[in-house]
Amino acid sequence: MTGVPASAAGGTGRPVPRGKLGTAAVDQASLWNIANILTMVRLVLVPAFVVLLLQDGGHDPVWRAWAWAAFAVAMITDVFDGHLARAYNLVTDFGKIADPIADKAIMAAGLICLSSLGDLPWWVTGVILFRELGITLMRFWVIRHGVIPASRGGKMKTLAQGTAVGMYVLMLTGGLATLRFWVMAVAVLLTVVTGLDYVRQAVVLRRRGLAEERAEAAAKAGQRA
Repeated sequence: MTGVPASAAGGTGRPVPRGKLGTAAVDQASLWNIANILTMVRLVLVPAFVVLLLQDGGHDPVWRAWAWAAFAVAMITDVFDGHLARAYNLVTDFGKIADPIADKAIMAAGLICLSSLGDLPWWVTGVILFRELGITLMRFWVIRHGVIPASRGGKMKTLAQGTAVGMYVLMLTGGLATLRFWVMAVAVLLTVVTGLDYVRQAVVLRRRGLAEERAEAAAKAGQRA
């Protein structure tokens, strides 16, 4: 977590005392930065989005428009909170955990609600959610060997998914309804392709990590001999 000035932590301008109490005060204060607040806003928007989307049976154009607005705000905060955290050194342990949860929660809520309303095939929702859950678990599987960085394809996938789900939330007709079908098709394609690429990267990273561990173990054994 990042530190904060004494005035921000204690409110008096005096230095924060050393020890556990001082550390706790700094950590607590550092949670309340703009990046984390935007992440928390996105978490709050998830149930609000679901309620708006499902109002009056889920097929009222006005309520769907409000649901789209909530979804759009959530997607916008997703762009800004990560940028602010990196640009202004506001990265915290809370943000590292809450940010991906918020991202996946709003997307999963949209997909599941749309499928339950009959607007989106369940297999589309299944493919996307399986990929997102699988990649998250895979990151934990290889985390001791290194971190798989976000790729350009992954960012394009996120943009395509957000655009497609947003278009399905709105009750579009005619050419726009046809367009959203193709945008979702692109999103699904990118979801699968980038998922396979992450699997490849994870396998390579794990093999490299295991090879380095074996080399280190052999070197230590040679030193003892």
